[in-house]
This record gives sequence, structure tokens and C-alpha cells, in this order.
Amino acid sequence: MKLLIFGMGYTAQALVQEMRPLPPGTVIGTTRSEDKAAALRDMGVEARLFPGTDLRADLEAASHVLITAGPQDGADPVLHHLRPVFADLAPRFDWVGYLSTTGVYGDHQGGWVDENAALTPATKRGRARVATESEWQALARDHGLPLHIFRLPGIYGPGRGPFEKVRNGTARRIIKAGQVFSRIHVEDIAQALLASMARPDPGAIYNICDDDPAPPQDVLTYAAQLLGVDLPPTVPFEEAEMSPMARSFYAESKRVDNTRMKRELGVRLRYPTYRAGLDALFAAERDKS
Repeated sequence: MKLLIFGMGYTAQALVQEMRPLPPGTVIGTTRSEDKAAALRDMGVEARLFPGTDLRADLEAASHVLITAGPQDGADPVLHHLRPVFADLAPRFDWVGYLSTTGVYGDHQGGWVDENAALTPATKRGRARVATESEWQALARDHGLPLHIFRLPGIYGPGRGPFEKVRNGTARRIIKAGQVFSRIHVEDIAQALLASMARPDPGAIYNICDDDPAPPQDVLTYAAQLLGVDLPPTVPFEEAEMSPMARSFYAESKRVDNTRMKRELGVRLRYPTYRAGLDALFAAERDKS
């Protein structure tokens, strides 16, 4: 395998950790920052600045390509800069993965959605993802790109959990009747991606999420109980102070079905519930202290 990753962020770095030990030259990752490029090299990843670097030679050498970078100003940056190259090289790849979002499904008032559900996004970000998915699918259809789409909900894991906000008193349990979210531990994303690489199925779409959609206030409650601190105060949604992005999450409520991921990829979730995930994060923090 020679894997080229566009966007070496949180999820991509977890994937690299899952792949260790890495033979030299196995993974090439893009970043927009020279400082981040240096950190990637320390991880054993060959770093490229993108945009700004001619990546045709890297793409010609790649067997697998993962796109984690989201739309910028409504447009996919990889397609914007490299669409002709992907069209030219499409049949040479063994596997191409695009990380999308369950936001493409829009609001289902707490109902269940699977990969066949209508795409009715309620947010600008969700609409941009639907458009980008469609562009990648058109490229796959027209040029034989072995595309796989992975729709992700809220991501958590080491360094990205509720504990710090609960500890410092900034957490708020925002209450909106009927609101539920799905979520996924970053290590389970990594194992799902590797499972797909091991059994490519071009054209496949997978929801990558855990088994336990839940109201967001329940997660904060459980985190506080693990820490042994007072529960964060409750705030009605209508009165909550939130960023526009945070508020947009509450515009949609749904439970995301992961049956296809488990059936077709054989994934056995390490953290099938948020409680299992938080238990592991809490234990890891305690072991470090």
C-alpha cells in the first residue's frame, strides 16, 4: 500500500496510528502549514504542502487515496486543484475514500436513517457536502474512480472529549426536546477505513457511527459522573449562547444506522456506546496522571 491523504487532521492521524508500524514511504499527507508538515514527518508521514505542491507524481505512485478535507467556501479543494489529474489517473487506484458527514441527511426528527435515506440537509455545510459527494460520484462514474464515501457524525477521542469543559465549569447541558445525535470514536473510524481498504467495493457508501444515538446532555451527565463532579447546569436551547456552527448542529435530529458498516466491512466497534468510549478516555487520563 502507498496511501496519499489529503488533510492530515485528527481522523487521518488516528488512521496513521492504527497502521503502525509504518514502512518508510507508506503514507504521504498534505497540510497547509510548514509547522504541521514538520510534525507529520516526526510521525513517519511524508508531508506535502497543499495547495502549492504539484502532487501528480505522488498520485501516480499511490495505490490508495483518502480525502478528509472538507469543502472550503462551498467547493472541494482537492477537486478544485486536481480534478483533471484524478480523471486521468482514476483507474490506476485500488481504493479512494471520501470522508463526508451524516449532515447530508438533514433533520429526521429523531428518526433512523441509513445510506438509502433521502439527502435533505438543513444547513449550508450539509448542502456543500451533498454537492461535493455528487461531484466525486460523477468523477467515479465517468472515469472509473474506485470511490467509497464514509458519512461521519460527531467525532470524539483522545484530546477531543467532554472532560475538560466539565472540569473547568464551561460545559452546559443544552436541552432541546427530542434532540439526539449519533457519534463515533476516532479509533473506530480508523478501523472502518482499513476494513474498507482491505475489501474495496467501489461505489459503496457507509455510515460510520456507534450503536447508541443519544441526547447531548446525557453525554455530559455521564462525563460528570465519571469525574465525580457536579452536573453541568441545564440551559433551554432557546436561551443558550452558541456559535452559529454549534447552533446549526441542533437544527437536525436523527439516529444514524450503521448496519451496512458492520455487515459489509465486518467492523466490530471498540466503543459501541458513548459510555464505553468515555470510560476508555477516562481510564487513559487517569493512567497518565
